[in-house]
Amino acid sequence: MKISSVLPAAVALTLTGLTAAPAATAHDHSPRRATIPFTQATVTAAEDGSYVIEWKAPGVRQVAVEANGRTVARGGSSGKVTVRGLHATDRQWFTLDADRGRSLRLADRLIALEGTVNFRDAGGYRTADGHWVKMGEIYRSDSLDKLTEDDLAKLRRLGIRTVFDLRMEQERTDAPDKVPAGATYTVADVFAGSGSFTSMPKSPDEAERMMVDAEKTMVSGSGAKAAYTKVFDGFTDRSGGAVLFHCTAGKDRTGWSNAALLTALGVPRDTVMADYLASNTYRAEANDQILTHLPPTQAAIYKPLLDVRPEYLNSGFDEITRTYGSFGTYLKDATDVSKQELRELKRELLVG
Repeated sequence: MKISSVLPAAVALTLTGLTAAPAATAHDHSPRRATIPFTQATVTAAEDGSYVIEWKAPGVRQVAVEANGRTVARGGSSGKVTVRGLHATDRQWFTLDADRGRSLRLADRLIALEGTVNFRDAGGYRTADGHWVKMGEIYRSDSLDKLTEDDLAKLRRLGIRTVFDLRMEQERTDAPDKVPAGATYTVADVFAGSGSFTSMPKSPDEAERMMVDAEKTMVSGSGAKAAYTKVFDGFTDRSGGAVLFHCTAGKDRTGWSNAALLTALGVPRDTVMADYLASNTYRAEANDQILTHLPPTQAAIYKPLLDVRPEYLNSGFDEITRTYGSFGTYLKDATDVSKQELRELKRELLVG
C-alpha cells in the first residue's frame, strides 16, 4: 500500500515498524466492543514540530491515526509513526481508532509554556482493568509565577478554571502565582504547620532522609490531609472546567497528589512510579543549571532535594500502610473521599 493512498498529501510521514493492513470496508457491520483495545499508547511532540505516536493493541488488525479530522497514518496491532506537517496549535490531539473496540484520544503529556518546565497532563494512562485516564481534565505543574501573557492565554484556551497552590506561605509570598483570567485560585498548603524544610541538610544522606520524611508528612500530616482533601474535592467537582494543581518544582507535593489520584483511579503502581520519576527528565536542564552554579560539596547535598527517587514515593505508600492499613482507608480518612465519590470520580475521569 502506498502511503499517498491513505494520507493527505500535505502531511509528510516517517513510518517505523508498521504492518500493512487492509482498510475497513463501508459494508463492515461487525459489532464494536465497548472496551479500548490499546494496552500502550503515547504521543510525544518533537522540537521540530513533528509528533511521534506509538501504540500496542493486541488482537486488532488495523489502527488508523487521525488528527484534525484526517487520517494521517495507518498501522497494525503495534506501531510507531512520526507525523509532520500539521499546523501549529496550542495542543495537537490524535485519535487512535482500531478495527474493533473504542477509539483513544491522546496528546503529548507535556504542555509547552515559556514560564514552566514541568507543566503536564495528569491523564493518558491505562488502568489495571483496561480503562484509560482522560486527558485534558486535570493538569500538574511547577510554579506559575513566571507565566507570560501568552502562557496565560493558552491556559485559558485549555479550559483551566481551578488552580490549587500546594506551596508554603513563604513560597507564595516570594513567587506569587499568575493564574488564567476567570480561574478560581485556592491555597492548599501541604506542609502547613509541619515544620518541614525549615533548615538545610548538612550532608547528602541527611538530604535524602529529609525527602523521605517529607513524603511521609504528605500522607499523614494534618496540613497535608487538609490540603489534599481540598484538591480531591476539586477533582470531583470540575463543572467549571479543568483543574490544575502545583507546587514549586512540580515534583514532590505535586508528585504525591498525582500519585494518589492515579492510584485511586486504578493505575498500576509501576505506571504511577514512572509518572512520578518523569520529573527528573522534565526538570533535568533546570536542575543542572542550579547544580552547576554551586560548589561541588554543596551541589552534592542539594541534588537529593532536586531529584525524585523511588524511595521517596515508596515511603509515602509505606506510610499509608503503616498509618491507614490500605489505600482505600487513606482516601476515606485522609482525603474524605467516600466509596461513592470514588465511583463518581472514576465515571468522570475514565474512558473505556
